Amino acid sequence: MSDQPDVLILGGGSGGYASAFRAAQLGKTVTLIEEDKVGGTCLHRGCIPTKALVHAAEVADTVTHASALGIGATLDGIDLGGVHAYKNATVERLYKGLQGLVRSHKIEVVHGTGRYGGGRTVHVGDRMITGTSLVLATGSQVRSLPGLEIGGRILTSDEALTFPELPKRVVVLGGGVIGVEFASIWASLGAAVTIVEALPRLVAAEDEWSSKQLTRALRKRGITIMTGTRFAKAVQDESTVSVTVESGDTIEADLLLVAVGRGPRTADIGLTENGVVLDPRGFVTVDDSLRTSQPDVYAVGDIVAGPQLAHRGFQQGIFVAETIAGLSPAPIEDSGIPRVTYSNPEVASVGLTEDQARERHGDVATVVYDLAGNGKSQILGTSGGVKLVRAGATEGPVVGIHMVGERVGELIGEAQLIVNWGAYPDEVATLVHAHPTQAEALGEAHLALAGTPLHSHG
Repeated sequence: MSDQPDVLILGGGSGGYASAFRAAQLGKTVTLIEEDKVGGTCLHRGCIPTKALVHAAEVADTVTHASALGIGATLDGIDLGGVHAYKNATVERLYKGLQGLVRSHKIEVVHGTGRYGGGRTVHVGDRMITGTSLVLATGSQVRSLPGLEIGGRILTSDEALTFPELPKRVVVLGGGVIGVEFASIWASLGAAVTIVEALPRLVAAEDEWSSKQLTRALRKRGITIMTGTRFAKAVQDESTVSVTVESGDTIEADLLLVAVGRGPRTADIGLTENGVVLDPRGFVTVDDSLRTSQPDVYAVGDIVAGPQLAHRGFQQGIFVAETIAGLSPAPIEDSGIPRVTYSNPEVASVGLTEDQARERHGDVATVVYDLAGNGKSQILGTSGGVKLVRAGATEGPVVGIHMVGERVGELIGEAQLIVNWGAYPDEVATLVHAHPTQAEALGEAHLALAGTPLHSHG
């Protein structure tokens, strides 16, 4: 045990443990403070358990529609206890593996709630630990709305992951990534779902084309979508919850999921009191190297303003560890980080939306390749498409790729290389994509943008 490690990290989520592992690889002594379990929200209450539920929902959809493929199968019901057991076992296997990595990297884990004490010091109970460098990685927490009390049949995503009943009617308050994913899961498991979103469209951070594609697909699945609709109040009893919107309309449901976003966990841990500057929303203010206002104190992950993505925090953790070790890692640009919404259909994107590209580059060119022309997409029975955004009306690199359809999240790896390496449409058009794969849709879209479409009109 050392009270003066080379690198002290407050928070053991994706950003925190990635920073710890990389710092240890680079020969630093590392102490990691975590009040719950290493792995944080992503492993225990976010990415992994929700995607396990997504997969269970996919299986339910597959069985439900098996007859359309000539397969005799019927969905006899959902064993929610069994679904939770599968989800929990997945999380537990990954957690055991992570614990093994912590041990192999010889990282000291201090269990307890840390409080920043100024400089590079954190207090955990009676213990005071001072690192040569300090990394703040306290993550995010679910948010609610004023006057809306969580409990009973009013849930956040945390409670939804373990709720023991399968609802027949659900209202999802919030049409962002979390809201859309849970809406999709519950619809696949047989619930009648209504999404209430105050903004004009779903997944508002995505390109408007993607929002329209997703909205059309979810409505086709029977999900009711109320955009431009503000929440007014919710009243619950033992078995139901009544949700009223600003117009006065009321929706009766078994559950209300509050999915209005996540906020940074920066309050009441001593940051502002000891000189760490926060912005008006509570995010830690950092420079391009993720340094805070305090010398040798860094911040990574969801407490840094920007997309709240586990893989963003993970990469920032590596970046900071390498910076502390005296290396010169390339700065991380948020727009170059891939994004996936794991609904049915999926939404995947990287780079700039069309509006953002026009703002930054002026003239742009776009093309949409419809998945109706893609053989593998027809086999899967999915609709959607690939939209490309190029800087410049007649020439310039691809600066944004936006995809909607089943399994398109698996295409985001190639898409991120195209955008981050500044590839031109004709360069990608010369690449050979295996047939029949959905990756061909990426190739066809670039052929179209290069002016040589083969399986689309242009």
